[in-house]
Parts: sequence; structure tokens; C-alpha cells
Amino acid sequence: MELPLVVGVDGSESSLGAVDWAVEEATRHGVPLRLVYASLWERYEGEVPSYSVDRPSEQVLADNIVGTAAERAHQRNPDVKVSTDVLAEDAVTALLREGQNAFAVITGSRGRGGLSGLLLGSVSLAVAARAHCPVIVVRGDKAALSGVHERILLGVGDLAAGSSAVTFAFREAEARGCTLDAVRAWRQPAYDTTDHPLLAGDAAKFHEMRAATLLDEALGRAAGEHPAVQVRRATVEGPARKVLLERSAAADLLIVGARRRHGHVGLQLSRLAHAALHHAACPVAVIPQRV
Repeated sequence: MELPLVVGVDGSESSLGAVDWAVEEATRHGVPLRLVYASLWERYEGEVPSYSVDRPSEQVLADNIVGTAAERAHQRNPDVKVSTDVLAEDAVTALLREGQNAFAVITGSRGRGGLSGLLLGSVSLAVAARAHCPVIVVRGDKAALSGVHERILLGVGDLAAGSSAVTFAFREAEARGCTLDAVRAWRQPAYDTTDHPLLAGDAAKFHEMRAATLLDEALGRAAGEHPAVQVRRATVEGPARKVLLERSAAADLLIVGARRRHGHVGLQLSRLAHAALHHAACPVAVIPQRV
């Protein structure tokens, strides 16, 4: 059975944009779409028989939201299989549960009830920080959303937390037939001294070479398994957040890893992932790694 792309919909423009993006992603990977709207209205309105004429307004709204989203997906590509569901629970709980059997969970960057001052909706942030499947938050400008850059950006950091992200990035680049930009940022510690024999010549060069070695180690296995993917490796001095956010302006998707510690509750997002979700100029995929 093919795992679906689960899309959280709420009737907002942001979620409809996520549906559009998800249709293209489902087409690339040959997987079905599952459009989900979560609402707690049944707890307050009570169960209403399906034959009842007097349905609560919230139920009518929910049916309209998933119906509109499904029609939009069908118009974009009638060949993609689409299913819908209205779930009587809060959105975060619903999407986390749906993600247990999903290819990925996709959300918009802003919800229907979002405050204008917020850069990222609370549902999208909570799901990205807790899910055990890939979560893609659809954001960015028109160029990135339409994939005109033909480039995927992968932030390569801690190897222990990034192998799943590397695998995902290569599969995505292969499905798109595009270039994979793999970037590892590095910085020279302020406490470096020339006492170490490898630092005696050029301390910065030492750290750059070390970053290049770690980058090659991180990519090695996946690169061998996906020889058709064109990879551009880059080691860049500077804070990882600044480096990747700047480069996201020329990417169609930014991919970052996220540690998921067994038994840990609450949000599990690095500062890099948090910054990317709020400020990247393209969609962001957060790929969990069990550690």
C-alpha cells in the first residue's frame, strides 16, 4: 500500500497553496493525496446523524473546506488519487497521528486563525517540531513554489541527526531531475591556538578542510545509491542559519534534519530548523532522525 502525502487544509489561502504544491509532489513520487481538516466542533455540537437536514454550521464549513481542496487538486492533476477526511480533534494531534502512516505531512505556513504578526502558524510549527515523518511547510515566493530554480538545498550538519535528511534530499533531487546543493557551514572557534600542528599553518584552512571531509562522509552512501543526481558540494564560513537562508532564495526546497530523541516530549527543533521555517525563501522540509 502506498503511503499518502497528508495535507492539512483549513480553507486559508496558505493551505490551498500547500494543496497545489502537494499535487505536484504527489505526481513526482507517484503517491496519493490525503486532505485532512481537523476540528473540535463535534465536542461542542454533538453528533449529528448523516441524514439530518439541520447540520451545524461548522460541519458544513468542514465539508466545504475539504471539498474545495479536493476539487482544486483534481483540477490541477486529475490523475492523482485524492481522499479527504474531517477529523474531530485538534489539528496538531490529527496531523501527528496521520503522519504515522504518511509519505510526508504538508502544511501551509499560515493558518486560517493566524495573527498577522506571526511568520509561521502554530500548527505548522508544532507538527514540524514533533512529527516522526518528513514535514514540509510550503512557503516562499512564486519562483520557488513553481520550481523554476531546479535546485534543492540541503543543510548538512550533525551526521548523527542528518542521515535521513540526506537520503530524502537525494530521492527528491532524483524525482525532480534537478541539482542538489549540499552545504555545510563552518566557523573558526575564537579559542583556536597555533599550538596544534595542523593549525600552525592556516587555522581557517584546517576548519574548512574538516568541513569538506565531514560533508563528503555525510553524502557518500546516498551519492553512491543515486549516481544520476548532480551534486554541488559547498563549505561556507559563517553561521549555518545565515548561510542557508541566503541560499534559499535560489532554491525550490530547503531540507534540514531534526533530532527526535526517544521518550522526549515537547518541541524538538534546532535553531537552524526554527529559523528556516520562519524565514526561508522557499518551502522547507524538516526530516526527523531518531537518535
